[in-house]
Amino acid sequence: MTSPSTDVLASYLRLADPFASVVDRVPNHAWDGSSPCAGWSARDVLTHVVTTQRDFLEQRGVDAATTADHEDPTVLWRAHDERMRELLADPDVAGREYDGVFGRTTVGASIVTFYGFDLVVHRWDIAVAAGLDEHLSDEELEMLDRSADGFGDHLYDDGVCKPAVPVRNGADRQERVLARLGRPTPANA
Repeated sequence: MTSPSTDVLASYLRLADPFASVVDRVPNHAWDGSSPCAGWSARDVLTHVVTTQRDFLEQRGVDAATTADHEDPTVLWRAHDERMRELLADPDVAGREYDGVFGRTTVGASIVTFYGFDLVVHRWDIAVAAGLDEHLSDEELEMLDRSADGFGDHLYDDGVCKPAVPVRNGADRQERVLARLGRPTPANA
């Protein structure tokens, strides 16, 4: 039988490992490329992912800081990811309860759901900024759709997602889901 923290860590790894794969493939010169997030480079997107996770944890009394070099996005991500793995393996961290926007929840559940959403969609944003071709799995697309449904009108709050964009006839599921999240894909831009 697995513990809740083991389940949280396994769920986090399913989201963080593909994110890390994209981070590792970004050429150094591409970190300053424009992402689908207006006004943000790939570097800005990665920094956003790291800082929002850290801020969330620190607001719940968890020290998520590392001493990583913030100038190198790959080093920053690796150090942050290593720290997240340590923290989420700790049942006291993963199981820490708090009152969230949608009711009582745990730190681990929020990392996997809300921040997991960010890991998937921002993985694609970074890939696009770097000129990489990134395909999301059916499971990931289902999670994004389910999350968007759960966010309701909050999906389009300031700083979450832009309004949905139109898609071309015959758009595949990835294009449709990303368009729902305000992200024009190269095929429907």
